[in-house]
Amino acid sequence: MSVFVQKFGGTSVGTTEKIKAVAEKIINFRQQGHEIVAVVSAMSGETNRLIALASEMQGQPEPREMDVLVSTGEQVTIALLCMALREKGYDARSYTGGQVRILTDNAHMKARIQDIDVANMRADLDAGRVVVVAGFQGVDERGNITTLGRGGSDTTGVALAAALDADECQIYTDVDGVYTTDPRVVDGARRLERITFEEMLEMASLGSKVLQIRAVEFAGKYNVPLRVLSAFEDGPGTLITTDEEDDSMEQPVVSGIAFNRDEAKISILGVPDTPGVASKVLAPIGDANVEIDVIVQNISADKTADLTFTVNRTDMQKAKGVLDTVAKELGAREVVADDNIAKISIVGVGMRSHAGVASKMFKTLAAENINIQMITTSEIKISVIIAEKYLELAVRALHSAFELNVEV
Repeated sequence: MSVFVQKFGGTSVGTTEKIKAVAEKIINFRQQGHEIVAVVSAMSGETNRLIALASEMQGQPEPREMDVLVSTGEQVTIALLCMALREKGYDARSYTGGQVRILTDNAHMKARIQDIDVANMRADLDAGRVVVVAGFQGVDERGNITTLGRGGSDTTGVALAAALDADECQIYTDVDGVYTTDPRVVDGARRLERITFEEMLEMASLGSKVLQIRAVEFAGKYNVPLRVLSAFEDGPGTLITTDEEDDSMEQPVVSGIAFNRDEAKISILGVPDTPGVASKVLAPIGDANVEIDVIVQNISADKTADLTFTVNRTDMQKAKGVLDTVAKELGAREVVADDNIAKISIVGVGMRSHAGVASKMFKTLAAENINIQMITTSEIKISVIIAEKYLELAVRALHSAFELNVEV
């Protein structure tokens, strides 16, 4: 008998009718003889409603009390889902994170899972019950309610699957799998039957919003087969698994294209070309809690350097303010900021064994008269920064050049 952990997001349980539909989906698996642990989020919009209530009470609520408040959203959903299952004649039992004993550290609103007690869940599964667990939450060693941060229900699902040694963790969402790129940008975007943890991790970090990065990291660490499925229509979805399991198949050179519009570029021009200058420029940015992505440094003939890096667009003004001060201290020529850029990345484990991928990417963009401003690479990805106005043209051109619309 197989054990499946099935996670349903807020849009999947947004109304009582949708919760009943989730119950029917679970029942279908139970009728096939599978044991089911369902992990659910709060009903769509509920967490935002609770946060808005908190803001009416206090300017900056204490994180501990925020966790107590927002964790109630999932408690509603688990009870309603159990009621729907029982109405159909299927025994079910709900658990909050604390009742399961999902033990976390004490970092409120961004807690990390440390251990999970599976005894009660196993007893319920053995008794033929469906186990319904509140996602996104746990307790610390002192019994305080904690939450895992936005998207934490995905992480809950993967963690439970790892603890239970489940056959598969199924993430039900509003898309029917992982695509070669965003179907809203490329009509020929194709749903992938399978993708590796490495590729999915890169795509998630580069702008693909299908899965949370933490959930993919957790699944890869504990080798939990992860499948992305539609909550609203039947289909095989996309299986995310290890590279080794697919050794017998020829990997495509590029599996997908990710992109991110939320980028800004900042350049500090004419800084002294001396040891330690990069640290003097970048350390204050880190101290301001601004995350840096792509970095490029150019050395000029006059023994000065230009340092350019990208940040999230929302952090551009903060970062520029910091650099304006740094520029005065270092005697730099000027600081320039540009938020009309975008990042495009091609991702694929097949790059490891194929030469000429970067050349093909650059030739494709050149053919469309798209200038590349910055480049960064890893073993299985190449990312470029371009003007935002060319983003969709670039994605379509690359998708065609690497024949991602063709079944492999």
